[in-house]
Amino acid sequence: MTDRLAPGWLTARPIAHRGLHDRAAGLPENTIAAAEAAIAGGYAIECDVQLSRDGEAMVFHDSGLGRLTGADGLVRERDAADLGRLTVLGSAERVPTLGDFLARIAGRTPLIVEVKTRHDGDLALARRTAEIVAAYDGPVALKSFDPVIVGALAELSPGLPRGIVAESRHEDPAYAHLTEAARHGLANLLHVADSRPDFLSWRVDDLPNAATHLCRLLGRMPVMTWTVRNEAQVKLARAHADQMVFEGFRP
Repeated sequence: MTDRLAPGWLTARPIAHRGLHDRAAGLPENTIAAAEAAIAGGYAIECDVQLSRDGEAMVFHDSGLGRLTGADGLVRERDAADLGRLTVLGSAERVPTLGDFLARIAGRTPLIVEVKTRHDGDLALARRTAEIVAAYDGPVALKSFDPVIVGALAELSPGLPRGIVAESRHEDPAYAHLTEAARHGLANLLHVADSRPDFLSWRVDDLPNAATHLCRLLGRMPVMTWTVRNEAQVKLARAHADQMVFEGFRP
């Protein structure tokens, strides 16, 4: 598994999923406004990054632009400057680069960055993310659903905590191109000798399970759990994880 201990700050406070976002209040997900709200509330922040056409890491969850910006096409089909002009969910907030996002957080709270993936072996986004966070003077961790990326981060960002995001069932269409064996490996952490994560980030409705229990018990590997939205999920998180990634309420 891992021969390193994840730092205490990683699970010291609840983690606001894509920032403390609230559409009705004009605080869209993965924006600087949502990050500022999380900091004001005393929470850590989780964000996502996607790669622009010109190789920049953009703080944005979806591969497509439509849901969040109303624009056509994919993030990877536009340059960073063009993406930065798009407003998010009809607010005044625009799509930030990871560099700008980090500059605004400025070490005031822990940040966990999810490196998005198409499970195709492409490490361009991981490399760019590693370049950016290398210059950041604040608590930051990196994670991904893709064990290839997590394993690569051991070389790209050797001093930073790295985690695998996982779930026990792989019903999302994003997994459709993977073989049954590959999906089985993801669900059961069969890649752990290669990915070498320092922490796990597991889907809350899949708790408890053998992988998370054994990693906490034997591997000294903390577990954060996503995405906690109701009291039943809070109880699962408190019983079977070390911290929650939450949204829609304030823990």
